[in-house]
Amino acid sequence: MLILAATPIGNLGDASDRLRRALADAPVIAAEDTRTTQRLLAALGVENRPRLIALHDHNEKGRAAEIVELAREHDVLLLSDAGMPTVSDPGFSVVARAAVEGVAVTVIPGPSAVVTALAASGLPTDRFTFEGFPPRKAGERDALFAELSTERRTMVFFEAPSRIAETLAALARAFGPERPAAVCRELTKLHEEIRRGSLRELAEWAGDGVRGEIVVVVAGAERRGVSLADGVAEVTDLVAGGMRLKDAAADVAGQTGLSRRDLYEAALAARHTAAGGIRST
Repeated sequence: MLILAATPIGNLGDASDRLRRALADAPVIAAEDTRTTQRLLAALGVENRPRLIALHDHNEKGRAAEIVELAREHDVLLLSDAGMPTVSDPGFSVVARAAVEGVAVTVIPGPSAVVTALAASGLPTDRFTFEGFPPRKAGERDALFAELSTERRTMVFFEAPSRIAETLAALARAFGPERPAAVCRELTKLHEEIRRGSLRELAEWAGDGVRGEIVVVVAGAERRGVSLADGVAEVTDLVAGGMRLKDAAADVAGQTGLSRRDLYEAALAARHTAAGGIRST
């Protein structure tokens, strides 16, 4: 079968007994970086010398069929450099191919930077969305943040230290400077740091430079308490700006908690009234 195995994101002590046994027994390991896997084997005192196959972003689609065929006959362990494979790391194409080909897939659970940061952030954890790395290009990044500005679930992002200050500033512009957030740095490592505050405060802090592996957790948007009449007025303004009525009603509903159906029907009735028409029942 194909075995997805989570590896430590920093602290080697987080390697489970099940992971150690899997590493010791695996005849084949598909790894994001085979050198990292060799260092992991050595650090954990594993003497097994499996066949190592490089599986990274640039060759994953091309090697997926080969790895799945190997998994028909042998257990194939699939690793990323740290954390859970397929979560902003290679592995998805292989799992998708295995599912289509009917090859069994199982998971050795373990460390995950996403849920570790979420749990430590102090922000709501009942509903959340993982957004991975924001786009590198400013225009694409700003468009994504504008789209997410009304998201009510807690949001989790990965970001590189060289771009974190710029990304936090862009988040502050899109979400508002006072939106609560947390920057989680070097999780499980010696210099672990959880920095909490508003997006404005965090952007100012990051301006001096930040090092290490970084996860950003941002609170979701709060619902605004507005009346149906005010909501309909907002829908009407959006429609006047070129948005379809259905989409405008959904957008305002997401921001205010008002019923999308009520907004749509009330805005439609107002449109008929303004046009001097008669709405059928």
